[in-house]
Amino acid sequence: MKRKYSLVGVDGNAYSLMAYTANAMKREGYSQDDVKAMYELAKSGDYNNLICVCDSFIQQCNQVPVRGQYESEEDHGRAVAEYWEE
Repeated sequence: MKRKYSLVGVDGNAYSLMAYTANAMKREGYSQDDVKAMYELAKSGDYNNLICVCDSFIQQCNQVPVRGQYESEEDHGRAVAEYWEE
């Protein structure tokens, strides 16, 4: 599976990493509050913490739609198909 988002190749500047992560989150439908929470967590420690927080959110953005999040198998099937088409 090719990952949609990756920190590999992103400028290592802290603000670049956070901006890339925030943009990925917005494209995946995360709320503004979720994005603000990511910024707060990322800035709550040192540079290593920032990388770990950004990587964690990027991994969540890369997740395939999970069965059980949808009302029917058809809805889940459409979400998976859309995921792979992008």
